[in-house]
Amino acid sequence: MSSAPDLSAVRNYLLSLQDTICAGLEAVDGEGSFLTDEWTRPAGGGGRTRILTDSGVIEKGGVAFSHVHGDQLPPSASAHRPEVAGKPWQAMGVSLVIHPRNPYVPTSHMNVRFFCAGDGLEKSSIEDRDSEIKNPIWWFGGGFDLTPYYGFEEDARHWHATAHDAVEPFGDHLYPRFKQGCDEYFYLKHRKEPRGIGGLFFDDFNELGFDQSFALMRSVGDHYLSAYQPIVARRKDHDYSERERDFQLYRRGRYVEFNLVWDRGTLFGLQSGGRTESILMSLPPLTAWKYDWSPAPGSPEAELHEKFLTARDWLNE
Repeated sequence: MSSAPDLSAVRNYLLSLQDTICAGLEAVDGEGSFLTDEWTRPAGGGGRTRILTDSGVIEKGGVAFSHVHGDQLPPSASAHRPEVAGKPWQAMGVSLVIHPRNPYVPTSHMNVRFFCAGDGLEKSSIEDRDSEIKNPIWWFGGGFDLTPYYGFEEDARHWHATAHDAVEPFGDHLYPRFKQGCDEYFYLKHRKEPRGIGGLFFDDFNELGFDQSFALMRSVGDHYLSAYQPIVARRKDHDYSERERDFQLYRRGRYVEFNLVWDRGTLFGLQSGGRTESILMSLPPLTAWKYDWSPAPGSPEAELHEKFLTARDWLNE
């Protein structure tokens, strides 16, 4: 079992994953193509953001690759891992958020990432430098979660079954642990409600050694399309009216609140001098806030709150 981190292999995989996911989303959308925005970070590193807007199915979608580095971590990253404070570091990942236009198609989010700190990471190039990292501190993180506006149990079960299949080969205990982590992380504490129906979330993961921990991260990334594409295909032609669209915009407000108030990735990106446009690509193009609004009892909108925005064992019910 290898314990030395191979940064080049991680970077190559992430770039390939971005290409694969963009191609898969273009296929299910049926009309548009992602535009590519290459960018550099003045403090070190850069990335490749791809955006699709106002297309057949996707109202706004972003799939971003980033690889950034620095000499000292921002407070958001070192607060819970004080051993990395003051050390040179590199972070890379692929993150995406897809906001469909049809309210019956759920919003989806996926992120897979790698972090490494240690002496020997000062330079921007990672070629031929893996062996020079001294006493590296590294971990993987990621997951995917689903945010429906109108719930379908078939979709929820499929989403969670695919999440289970992504991590089950690495240990039977991982799906329940990562599901609980997702339920706890994607929770709006100020609203006392979950963002959606969850999925997988893990961070600071290195317990299987580098090779197997990397394989687990790859499996999560590779299962995203098989989790999301069938749901989009089932719901993208569903009829809807202004009522459903209004509710979608209202619920999108919750998405914005979470990303700006609670999301650690957003905070890390902004505090580390990342590119603001790419960091905030997760925000929907249109949203709405209504003062003290609640759905009518017995309505489809109330059903979302009562049956889907609550912790459930989707695999075993």
